[in-house]
Amino acid sequence: MDKIQNPWLQVPGYSCPGCSPTNEKGLKLQFWEECDDIVSYWQPELSYQSWKNTLHGGIQCMMLDEVAGWVVFRKLQTMGVTSRIDTKYIKPMTIVDKVEMRARITKRMRQVVFIESELWQNGELCTCAEVTYFCSTPEFTCREYGFKGCFLEKDIQPLSSYQVSPRIYSEEDEKEECEAPK
Repeated sequence: MDKIQNPWLQVPGYSCPGCSPTNEKGLKLQFWEECDDIVSYWQPELSYQSWKNTLHGGIQCMMLDEVAGWVVFRKLQTMGVTSRIDTKYIKPMTIVDKVEMRARITKRMRQVVFIESELWQNGELCTCAEVTYFCSTPEFTCREYGFKGCFLEKDIQPLSSYQVSPRIYSEEDEKEECEAPK
């Protein structure tokens, strides 16, 4: 498994409740790539329980959506928005045991991508979702959000080489500025 570098770390105002390491109330998720899957691990805390020792279903849904979003970042090298999430709660999850998140693309139709997300605990599938994302083009994502790619840490891409603050780009800038470093 290869660790994925978080491309948002230098973006002003970045405070995602799923993956920002500086959001005090967030999950602070980190992600790895394993073949077709994007993977994350998280140890729940008492503040995320609904019933005694039971992980809140809304937190589970957020994790399913977050790992699906990272599939879009890494596998498609762009951004997207969740347009639908169909969640199935199979087995209660505890706040005692570590959670393993996994997600992968199952189908793509132009700018719409279908992602299967799963939450595992103690080797058992507990919650899963079919997540549908509407994806922006990489050019739009670069121009509007300064996103130039999502790299593996082993590729040693310093954040400054592809992360820029959002700004208005001219069409002449677009092709040159939106090329990810090789």
